[in-house]
Amino acid sequence: MHMVQRAGRVEGKVAIVTGAGSTPGPGIGTGKATAVVLAREGASVLLVDLHPERAQETRQLIEDEGGKAVVCTADVTQAAQCEAMVAAAVDAFGTVDILVNNIGLASLGTVVDTTEEAWDRALNINLRTAFLASKYAVPVMAEKGAGAIVNVSSISALRGDGTLAYSAAKGGLIAMTVDMAYSHGRQGIRVNAVAPGHITTPMVLSVSAPGARAEFMNTMRSQAGLLGTPGTGWDVGWAATFLASDEARWITGVTLPVESGVLSVTPLMMAPYLRAVPDPGA
Repeated sequence: MHMVQRAGRVEGKVAIVTGAGSTPGPGIGTGKATAVVLAREGASVLLVDLHPERAQETRQLIEDEGGKAVVCTADVTQAAQCEAMVAAAVDAFGTVDILVNNIGLASLGTVVDTTEEAWDRALNINLRTAFLASKYAVPVMAEKGAGAIVNVSSISALRGDGTLAYSAAKGGLIAMTVDMAYSHGRQGIRVNAVAPGHITTPMVLSVSAPGARAEFMNTMRSQAGLLGTPGTGWDVGWAATFLASDEARWITGVTLPVESGVLSVTPLMMAPYLRAVPDPGA
């Protein structure tokens, strides 16, 4: 066992992370990274995923570093399973201090070509899951007068990118963040969101075209931001852990972009950088 030196930002706290496994492939997903960082900072973590084998990989990594984690298999679109998920955290660790709503699924399409089925699926997976998980976690937090919820949104909610249903769902998640912060702040519950930008995760790579085209797209994603460097699931994990920690004790109702400054620029401003990267598919 490799013990990791812990800074203790969330020492002794209990966290639930939904979507705590990673899609198979290179790199690390936002849920897996967030769960690992929370554990490294001292939290006991309930790892929730529809695919238990993926969450088991996260658990193994946490336990190999001397942390504590338990896997919970759940379909977070279902109310009863969300209620059972919260109960599982209480049974395993005694309470719930932190909830990270990390479920997400992208979908391309404009308002014209997005089907009703795609619209319903996007809202069901990206928004309903956070609603139901929070519905059952908030009462546990409110009973003791303390808690922190972090919703993983997207910069797609803040600027157009041709993902209508996904953008609408992630925008709804930001609105839900603000309203929950308003409704539950006096119960000691802080609610914030992170808005990841063009990060590279196994899920992103899994839907990319193979070979040189995939490499080109990843380079484009890196060059789209002011830093010109690639972002990963770890960047989201560190940001989410900060917002969940007592270091952010006076921060609530905000959305923290984690996006290399891409929201500060227009595509036209980045054109000189992007033209320097040849497109193998052109």
